[in-house]
Parts: sequence; C-alpha cells; structure tokens
Amino acid sequence: MKFAVFGAGGVGGYLGARLADAGHEVHLVARGDHLAALEADGMRVESVHGDTAVDLPATDDPADIGPCDYVLFCVKAHDTRDAAADLEPLLGDDTAVVSFQNGVDNERWLAEEIGDEHVVGGVAYIFSTIGDPGVVEHTGGPARFLYGELDGERTDRIEALDDALSASEGIDAVLAADIAVELWRKFAFICAQAGMTAASRLPIGELRETDASWAMYRRIIEEVCTVGSAEGIDLPGNTVDEWLAFARDLDPEMYSSLHYDLTHDKRLELEALHGSVVRHADDVGVDVPMNEAVNAILRPWADRSER
Repeated sequence: MKFAVFGAGGVGGYLGARLADAGHEVHLVARGDHLAALEADGMRVESVHGDTAVDLPATDDPADIGPCDYVLFCVKAHDTRDAAADLEPLLGDDTAVVSFQNGVDNERWLAEEIGDEHVVGGVAYIFSTIGDPGVVEHTGGPARFLYGELDGERTDRIEALDDALSASEGIDAVLAADIAVELWRKFAFICAQAGMTAASRLPIGELRETDASWAMYRRIIEEVCTVGSAEGIDLPGNTVDEWLAFARDLDPEMYSSLHYDLTHDKRLELEALHGSVVRHADDVGVDVPMNEAVNAILRPWADRSER
C-alpha cells in the first residue's frame, strides 16, 4: 500500500521506517535540516527494538507524492490546521488520514478542513524524537499504536491498516474498539506527565518523591477523566489508578516532550493539552483547578515561543 508520512519526526519517522521495511511504498513529508538530511542520506532509526536504515522519497511538497491509501499525520498539534490545508494532493476518494498526535481536538480540526470521511483517530505510545537531522531515536516506550474509525465501524480500510501495522516489525498495533476512549485515556496521562515535568522543570522521579507534587499529578489525571466522562466518553473506572501505577514504573529521569520543547525554545503544545482541558471543562461545567494552574504557569512561555 501507499503511505505518506506527514511530519516525519520521532513518531512519523519511526512508523514510516517500519512500514517501509515491511515492503510498503512510503513517502516522507518533512522540512528544514531534517528534510535535507533525508534527501541526502536517507533516514536512520536507532531503536530499543532494533535499528534500521531506509532511503525513502522525501519532500516538503505533498503534490510531489499524489494520492495515497493512508496519510499518517504526525505534526505537532499547533501545526494541525496549517498542515491540514496542505493535505489535498494526498487525498483520493477513500484515503484515510490517521492522526497520531497529542490531544483530543486534532481529529475535529482535520475534519473541518478535509471532511469527516477522511479522518481516522490514532494514539501513539512511544518515546522517540529527532536526535540529529535524518536520525530518529526511539529510546523507550512500547511503540504501541492504536487506531480506529471515529464512528467505531470496522471498515475495509481500517482492517487493511491493521494488517499492515500488525505485520511490521517493531510495532505493537491495536485496532481500538472505541478510539475516542483511547484518545481521552492518553490525554489524561500526558496532561499529568507533560504538565508536571514542564511546570516543575524536574523529572518524574523527583515528582514521585514529593507528596504535594505527586498529589497534583494524580489530580490532573482525575480532572481530565471527569471532563471526558462529562462529555460522554466511557472511560474505564480504573483509568486514574492505572496511570499512576504506570507512572510509578517510569525511569526516574523521564521528562516529556513538552519539557523538551520548553527547555529548547520550541513552540509548546500547551493549547492542545491544558488549554484544551480548560476549554472542554468550561463547556461541560467542570472545575479543573490543577490544569488551570499548569496552564497559567506555562502560558507566558507558550506565548513567548509563539513570538
């Protein structure tokens, strides 16, 4: 099958390389120094699940690629609307655009630009980033990817995607029964992990050792789950305890991509994380003081990064 990876960074680059190794036609959409390196030397993936190197066509112009069976949409959430406007050359009648991004709003933003019929939800559990231009470093996490049609239907295209990802080495592929539940489950965790490591500038190990900080970490998860439930998302009752158990087992030096972006003067995904929690909470009349606090602490930094 023919894939385009729109945003060939830590998540998209990893997926693209694994799919190419499995024999699929893969095209990469990237920019800047990373694109230049991909064009000159191909892409290298350094992974805890095994290294690989692939030489794939790469471009910053989707018109060079043409219609695809699937577009793996892996840009930062703050780039979603702008990037969605560039998707048209990649779309055929039944093309699925699979969002593997942080947050619970990206699918709606995509649908507003390209139509509901093209959008598939996705969730990625992987710790990976661009180490150097042309190099994707996968340092941890299960490399687990969940996906599903937004209406829960088992379409031919989602089953074909499941077959392709399941057959690719280094990918733990899961066709979700209800992708909205999975999106909100990850949202609850990432708001706690990203918010607390970025706001404190400290890793998870030190947060676990500080009672007040660990209590706040828990309350962020609880608040997000409460908002999701108020919006009709059928989150499992043990979601909070599951994430706390997961967080207790993380490497004590683990931070988050939000912390990385904050400390490297990059644009922050704050609006797609805690800003989104606050907006959704206002819509359903739920109080989210811990998420409001993180949003307030990081908002000046987010505004500075936009400038």
